[in-house]
Amino acid sequence: MKNFGKVYLIGAGPGDPGLFTLKGKSILERADVVVYDRLVSPAILSFCNASAEMVDVGKMPTHHKVKQSEINKLLVKFAQEKPGAVIARLKGGDPFVFGRGGEEALELIDAGVEFEVVPGITSAISVPAYAGIPVSHRGIATSFHIVTGHEKQEMQTCHSELYETKNFSSQVELCPLGRSTKGGVEESSISGLDFPALAKCPGTLIFLMGISNMEMISRRLIECGKDPKTPLAFIEKGTTPYQRTVMCTLETAGETILRENVTAPAITIMGGVVELGKILAWRKDLPLSGRRLVITRAAKQAGGIASRLTALGAEVIETPMIETRGVEPRVGSLDGTAADFADLSNFDVLAFTSTNGVDSFFELLFRAGLDIRSLAGKKIASVGKITEKKLLERGIRCDYVPEDHTGEGLGKLLASKCLSETQCASHSELYETKNFSSQVELCPLGRSTKCEVEESRILLLQGNLADDTILKLLPKATRWVVYETLPVATLPDWKREAVAGADAVVFASSSAVENFMNALKLPQSTEGAASNLSAQRPHLAFSIGRLTSATAKKYDFEVVESEETSMDSLVKKITEYYAV
Repeated sequence: MKNFGKVYLIGAGPGDPGLFTLKGKSILERADVVVYDRLVSPAILSFCNASAEMVDVGKMPTHHKVKQSEINKLLVKFAQEKPGAVIARLKGGDPFVFGRGGEEALELIDAGVEFEVVPGITSAISVPAYAGIPVSHRGIATSFHIVTGHEKQEMQTCHSELYETKNFSSQVELCPLGRSTKGGVEESSISGLDFPALAKCPGTLIFLMGISNMEMISRRLIECGKDPKTPLAFIEKGTTPYQRTVMCTLETAGETILRENVTAPAITIMGGVVELGKILAWRKDLPLSGRRLVITRAAKQAGGIASRLTALGAEVIETPMIETRGVEPRVGSLDGTAADFADLSNFDVLAFTSTNGVDSFFELLFRAGLDIRSLAGKKIASVGKITEKKLLERGIRCDYVPEDHTGEGLGKLLASKCLSETQCASHSELYETKNFSSQVELCPLGRSTKCEVEESRILLLQGNLADDTILKLLPKATRWVVYETLPVATLPDWKREAVAGADAVVFASSSAVENFMNALKLPQSTEGAASNLSAQRPHLAFSIGRLTSATAKKYDFEVVESEETSMDSLVKKITEYYAV
């Protein structure tokens, strides 16, 4: 092979990102180019390398964005123009099960481009399984047959010269190739089907991409001897939170599609095994089934809430609005002097205001050759329960957590634990021989005067965008910047489309709201008109606290606020909202 890029033909599976293969995920994470189809889940696209060039060639049932022949050439072009690159061709289901992956592979071979096939779980077996329908079952069906309900467009016009004067919609003609051509464009689109053989088949019949032709398919099967009472099921959007199963019989297929408004993507399964779906349907409606929620937390923080919402049935679109990275600690700000971990001995309280601060601090601590033993005897403060939980994961219990989980709440709590110079002076005669750092005494003013720490011995561990709320309450405290926060500049087209179709956005901070709105902005169009942000986003927001809620309301979101500033409370509030 020449020095070209390598193409991977990857099956994305039926829709549930949990059914995507580990090998496929590994390739997406390092791909330089991703060429993807319409039916690929946004959750799977989120596995892609953030710097990858994303190319949407998605096909709609009645409109092809990019013709197959052009896709074939596009793959060759990327491989030839990008030596050594990883080009991922991401296709719904399996590339070689009516996915036209074979055509793409042949084109790559002709061009001398190396390729590899990464199979995906085909919807033909996985979607019925999610509906509780086994494609084979002892005593009912000992075989199953996967059939395309729609062939490529070229088949529809190959006989135009021979039949240009005939009305295929009302006549049955014999094709020169021996095929029945009844139904004109309708029937010619599946002209390769042997209806007499299919009608006699005792096994399960599974039709992919055939909803628009199913009335004709069912009619032809009945005409060829198939029992009109054969059980049949349409399964829409299988394995996704939007899955729906509609059952009927072969003779009522056409009217059922119209009455129930069955739409693509859907598969059709025929045979006695369909009846088992009434007993074996294991996938129940969950509280958040059919809901698409946008999670705006940073990627390394979103996993917890994302997995919980997914378990409740939601389709989760992870859309982190900030990117964080550890920095060499600086005193005061990123422009300040370098902090020295040897100075930790000068502090009695370490105050963490975010989970990012926890992760970055300990990474820097270990990099400095130290570990948690260097924190012996120090008090630990957390801004709220989420950060407290993150510290607990590192084996550290918090001494101070304010009831008001905000920077202001933390500042007030720590201020209440410190004696001012004036107070200490007023007690000098009474307590001149006492060690306030270890004793609790009764202040003449009726206050507890345990000097748990001096204000100057408090160290705040924060990011570069932290405001001065705590420092205003603790002016003698020291601040170290241990991580940098960078807002996401914009959203890729595929994610913008996913966000526009979402039911709600979940915000865990005010900055996430601001960054989300900024990321939605598009450059001025050629006419100079500003983009319509209202049409690009949901209008419902779930918020974790009052400050976040205030920012969301500023952008005209309908806000539902959690009762506590914790992920448990936020998930509970989301579930309760949709249960009404």
